[in-house]
Amino acid sequence: MFLISAIAETNRAPFDLPEAESELVAGFFTEHSSVPFYLRRASFPRLRYDQLMSFTWTGMLPLALGFIILVPCILVAFEIA
Repeated sequence: MFLISAIAETNRAPFDLPEAESELVAGFFTEHSSVPFYLRRASFPRLRYDQLMSFTWTGMLPLALGFIILVPCILVAFEIA
C-alpha cells in the first residue's frame, strides 16, 4: 500500500498523468524516433485522474483505516505491546 502511494507521489509510471495540453502532444510522444520508448511504455496502462481518485478513496483509504484498527487489535490479542 505504501509502495503504491510512493510511486503515485513521485509521478512514475503508471501514475505519470499528463497535466497540460502541451504535455499531451509534445516531445517524445509525437516523434517517430521514440517508437522503442512507446513499445516499453505500452506495457504500463495509464490512469486518468478520476480513476486514480476513485482508487484512492474507495480502495486505499478503507485499507489504511482497516490496518489502523487491525494492527492494535492483533497486538492486544497476543499481548505483544
